[in-house]
Amino acid sequence: MSFARIAAVALLFMAFALPLAAQPAVESLPQLPPRAAPTADIQVGALPVMDTTPAFDPQAASKAYLAKISGEARASSDTYYEGGYALQLVDLIYALAIAGLLLWLQISTRIRYWAEERTHSRTYQVMLYIGVYLVLTTAATLPLALYEGYIREHAYGLSNQSIGAWLTEFGIQFAITLAIALLVLPVLYAVIRRARETWWLWGAGLAIALQVVMLVIYPVFIAPLFNQYDPLPDGALKIRILSLARANDVPVENVWVMDASKQSNRISANVSGFLGTTRISLTDNLLQQGSDDEVLAVIGHEIGHYTMGHTVRLLLLMGLVTIVGFAFVNWGFLIACEIFGGQWQVRRVSDVAGLPLLAALSALFFFLATPLTNSISRTTEFQADLFGLNAVRKPDAFASVMLKLSTYRKLEPGHWEEIIFFTHPSGRTRIETAMRWKKEHIADADIRGSAKLP
Repeated sequence: MSFARIAAVALLFMAFALPLAAQPAVESLPQLPPRAAPTADIQVGALPVMDTTPAFDPQAASKAYLAKISGEARASSDTYYEGGYALQLVDLIYALAIAGLLLWLQISTRIRYWAEERTHSRTYQVMLYIGVYLVLTTAATLPLALYEGYIREHAYGLSNQSIGAWLTEFGIQFAITLAIALLVLPVLYAVIRRARETWWLWGAGLAIALQVVMLVIYPVFIAPLFNQYDPLPDGALKIRILSLARANDVPVENVWVMDASKQSNRISANVSGFLGTTRISLTDNLLQQGSDDEVLAVIGHEIGHYTMGHTVRLLLLMGLVTIVGFAFVNWGFLIACEIFGGQWQVRRVSDVAGLPLLAALSALFFFLATPLTNSISRTTEFQADLFGLNAVRKPDAFASVMLKLSTYRKLEPGHWEEIIFFTHPSGRTRIETAMRWKKEHIADADIRGSAKLP
């Protein structure tokens, strides 16, 4: 290695080694004690809770709504509805009286003899008897029906019909009743002859089957006999109703309007039909007297009946009542014939001359069962009210339309009065329900703006 290269390497070594030699050894550094990290005092405080929910008093709101119907309007409503209580008793007494005359004067027996003289067929004998029986009983009840359905309705301003129009509808109802009776009662008496002691159970089954058939055929074949049904004109309301129907799986593609104003000023709507004949219908009165929100509130209630399966529920519950009713009729018939059968010349249930007794016992049973059947109906209607409130979310529209029903429904009955006589919740109950719903949803964006009292 040359001297110059050796000198260069020596200089490079010295350049690295001298700085290191100048530093003290690590072992010689003094050991410092540990020190705590610096701290600072922090003030912690809770932020104030900002409750922006509008104040709303459901009781005050309910009272404000109910106060809108007062004076003569309230008195007329109460008188009309309370008068219906007495009419239920009058109807029962009237039915028992007609049956009594037919039996005690042996008019029923003479009709049976007359039918037997004309045919040996038991089926035709029953049909002939029924034809005469219905003509006589309908003629006998016409004065009471005229008072209840025409005179009284006009006295309270609830009917728009002329006497001719009312009699025409009465005739149509008679024809429908006669047709159904001629088809069903011969079958019932054939069942009685075949089943004997257990006829009442099979008879109840026949009655329940008839109810199902009527639910299916009524909107298609019977309702159009009394009213004309036209499609609701296209527009925003129809779009909203059909949207509500689709959202709740109601299988309809149209909304129908019936000309109910030719009969009365009452507002109503329904989702009728069963097993494929479902349709949504509303009255022209509801369109004319109600806002779009009120129409939707009513339709929401009716859709609730369909969606919650109330048709089947009512068939089952009322079917049980029907079975008990037939058992009651059978028991009552046996006792009555044991005591009076010789004077009436009626000994067996299979004797068609005993039909007035069957009708009288049926009327008595359903009169006594009024609190039960009304409670079944009323609880179903209450469920539909809640469904409609949740589906449509228009509590004030629902409350206001309840006031429009007050022309023929008492708004504020007593507790037991409502339980016994009301097929629907009272106006007070329904308005209070709507206002409670509103209270629990007052913070929702679509409800909070309506917090003021009506």
